[in-house]
Amino acid sequence: MSGSAAAYTLTLAPASPKTLYLQVGVGSFTANYNAGGQPGNNTTVNKVSATVAASAVGNGTPQAMSTDSTAAKSFLDGYAYCSVPGQLYIGGFYRTAGGTTAAAQVTATVPTALTNATGDTIPFSKIQWTSSGNGDSGAEPFPAGTFVNGGVQNVGAMASNTWNESCWTFSYLNNTVPPAGTFTGVVRYTMSSP
Repeated sequence: MSGSAAAYTLTLAPASPKTLYLQVGVGSFTANYNAGGQPGNNTTVNKVSATVAASAVGNGTPQAMSTDSTAAKSFLDGYAYCSVPGQLYIGGFYRTAGGTTAAAQVTATVPTALTNATGDTIPFSKIQWTSSGNGDSGAEPFPAGTFVNGGVQNVGAMASNTWNESCWTFSYLNNTVPPAGTFTGVVRYTMSSP
């Protein structure tokens, strides 16, 4: 590793083989990266949820969402970067064997809506997030945003030979009155290198 660019983006020395690692929520590493650890495959699908009290439904006050993820520490060095259950970790690295290349893109594939057991829907655009992290300063590699209503959206990028991380805090906008029920939907995150 070479010098630090910011609290959430760190420059890595090129090394073979070319490696992509994306973690959203819980991930796996054999040890911290700076101690020689290697990424693993983790199939955990974390949830982010909110329960809206009947008296507050549709009142326009955004409702904080929480996650079931326990990933608070960075696999870069073990630093307690996110505060769970209020924040969801997103991060990883893009390392090449040689010089600089174009950035790897991180996208989210978003369903049209959240649905309940009877087929009622809430548009995914009713969920937004802010982006930060303990000790951060400056712009986030995975900035704040709002989900689209179906489709693929860019949620960040990783320059070659960098480690990047952010902590997302989600909220439900709560500005419409949907039918009662438990609404669910799955967003799939993908990182693609040039």
